[in-house]
Amino acid sequence: MEKFIIEGGFRLHGEVSISGSKNAVLPILSATLLHKGKYKIKNVPKLQDVYTMIELLEFLGCKTKWTDQKTLEIDTENADNYLAPYEVVKKMRASVLVMGPLVGRMRRAVVSYPGGCAIGVRPIDLHIEGLKKMGCEIEMRGGYLDVKARKLKGARISFPTKTVGGTENLLMAAVLAQGETVIENAAKEPEVVDLAKMLKKMGADIQGEGTDVITIRGVAELSACEYEVIPDRIETGTFLVACGITNGEILIKNCNPEHLRAVIEKLRESGIEIVEKDGALYAAMKRKRPLACDVSTMPYPSFPTDMQAQFMALMCVANGVSTITENIFENRMLHVAELKRMGADITISGRTAIVRGVKSLSGAKVMASDLRASASLVLAGLRSSGMTEISRIYHIDRGYERIEEKLRALGARIERVRDENLPT
Repeated sequence: MEKFIIEGGFRLHGEVSISGSKNAVLPILSATLLHKGKYKIKNVPKLQDVYTMIELLEFLGCKTKWTDQKTLEIDTENADNYLAPYEVVKKMRASVLVMGPLVGRMRRAVVSYPGGCAIGVRPIDLHIEGLKKMGCEIEMRGGYLDVKARKLKGARISFPTKTVGGTENLLMAAVLAQGETVIENAAKEPEVVDLAKMLKKMGADIQGEGTDVITIRGVAELSACEYEVIPDRIETGTFLVACGITNGEILIKNCNPEHLRAVIEKLRESGIEIVEKDGALYAAMKRKRPLACDVSTMPYPSFPTDMQAQFMALMCVANGVSTITENIFENRMLHVAELKRMGADITISGRTAIVRGVKSLSGAKVMASDLRASASLVLAGLRSSGMTEISRIYHIDRGYERIEEKLRALGARIERVRDENLPT
């Protein structure tokens, strides 16, 4: 295994380019299963989760090839397998996103039931109930969901709570179903909209993406297409925080500020100057310490749960007391204990963290527990005096492409080294 060693205290400055969105590309890659053909997907980030999805697609019979650094070609001509095995699904929960397109095209999917998640319970019950309403018969056997549909028909599906994965899975199943499907209380995230745009380019009839109600009229056939993935809004937000926490001045290119309104608003409230221009963001932190401000995570377009840990790192050195409330996942504050090892003053009360800003953090040996928690530790390390060692950084490789290289180009002192204390 590998770890990061960070020497803190260096101000970030320069330009950084944002990679394609992790949370958009995974369902888009899954959607290629809906029709046999050759696809060209552009702006694909080279992340561990992407490699896992590629592994799953190849197991299902697809052929994949990188044609350049950011373009992935997928040939689904011989994709005739409907089994998503435990050995792959256990690596990444998003593997269940193949269920919708497999059922849509083959009327059959056998998918390993996803296991637990460090940040909290993430059931797929709403995916299952929606597929049942569309005419699927579902059995659970030996840890696998066996989904069969003699006839896939449109249905009215009303989610009791927002579910991004559920919306995406049912959206993909519905495009080839007979009749009209209406998804009520649908997820509105930009990644859901991006998937819908990809499906529409394939010939799907979809209306209402980005709103609470999505209407899908099933079509007889789709076609393969070429598509470019949106930039990663969470990576964008992470670099905005990196600028703020290091009193930096950076230009963030290849991003979409419209996807990050709630985050930009809060970061401006914390004292970061942010200027939008032509698909780029200029950010500068001219205060010695950020201002304390409160955050409560909610589904899009509100403040995203995927930015909670990074924002907490910023508040650890803020002037004042802030409260950060996590409303999406019940166990998404595993980073608190590690931040406290670095000198942060944080108290947990239920789902709320009370953060009393300190003037400085100090480097320490810490351990990443999940993807966004690892990002928060990197950010804290950039601000800390002395050296910080972050182990189990495979978590961060799931969602950030070459983060240490991008940070070094901005002036950070961060190195990836082998962790001799952990197995390879």
